[in-house]
Amino acid sequence: MRLREAIQFLGRGPALHWSRLNRIAGLPGFACYNSAFSVIENLLYGRRIRQTELTAPPIFVLGMWRSGTTLLHSLLTRDPQHTSPTMYRTLFPWHFLTTEKFVSSATGWLIPKSRPMDNVPMSWEAPQEDDVALCIMTLLSPYMLMANPRNLDAHWKYLDLKRLSDTELQNWKNSLNLLLKKITIRDQKRIVLKSPPHTFRIPLLLDMFPDAKFVYIHRNPYNVFRSAVHLRKTAVAENCLGLPQNVNIERDMLDTCKFAYECYGRDRQLIPEGNLHEVRFENLEVDPIGEMEKVYDGLSLPGFDALADILRPELAELRRYKKNRFKNDPEWMGAVYDELRDEFEQNGYPSPFEELEASAA
Repeated sequence: MRLREAIQFLGRGPALHWSRLNRIAGLPGFACYNSAFSVIENLLYGRRIRQTELTAPPIFVLGMWRSGTTLLHSLLTRDPQHTSPTMYRTLFPWHFLTTEKFVSSATGWLIPKSRPMDNVPMSWEAPQEDDVALCIMTLLSPYMLMANPRNLDAHWKYLDLKRLSDTELQNWKNSLNLLLKKITIRDQKRIVLKSPPHTFRIPLLLDMFPDAKFVYIHRNPYNVFRSAVHLRKTAVAENCLGLPQNVNIERDMLDTCKFAYECYGRDRQLIPEGNLHEVRFENLEVDPIGEMEKVYDGLSLPGFDALADILRPELAELRRYKKNRFKNDPEWMGAVYDELRDEFEQNGYPSPFEELEASAA
């Protein structure tokens, strides 16, 4: 955050606790650093940014958290024709054109080797969610919940953005366009964007990018639910400035799943024919190259053969990845199936109880 956004954030009254003093104490320094280099970057690149046009309409990866969006995003960005926001670009969106090369090379050793919630490899260059950058630039993101977990109303307001004021919405749109133009300056390639909140925003994204391509990935809803609960708890613990609050996370996450499936089911018909492809995570996990070929065919994307040549030597590493394992809770198994039954049946997933019986057989 810059100084302005940091003041706005603290003005919302997030819970603070002395045990998080290292994070709280670092805010003013980072805010001043980001503000100063934001001014420098605007002086150096402002005119060029304003004159930049995107190389091609973006590709959006849609899907509920923990449904396989990270894997799909990673595979799409292995294509040398594509680029994406990286971890550095999303954490320092105001000045990455100016600072990325030096700072990322000097501090790469500080980055943990894997993400705490799912063991996915991390680096400054790893593909990252653009909503992280939008959170930092605008504070208009459901990810504000990670720093201020008691503000659940903001989480819901920032999912589909329909309750934003005209000024807030224009700020959000301007910030996304700014981010994409800056990425285009760095890499003259088609940008692949992955943020689960975009699943709630299809009409808005089509209004901004009418020719955008969309890939939607789905997974067994119960596995999505319990992994998303774990993600929320881990992300709050890693980012909040007060003591982590895990009250009613399961209920809120189930409601979020319902809303995500409702939004996608309602809005998918708005996407022009040939610009949407759907992927089943369980198939992508088993046959990534075969499923990626279907994505490229379905969206009429060029260059699949080159991508396949890149992915083949990496298949063994992909298959070595170990997913988290979670204990089953019969109460939530029943609730998830009852409330998301349409999603289970529409995509041919067994109920959690049937799957448990099959795995025990």
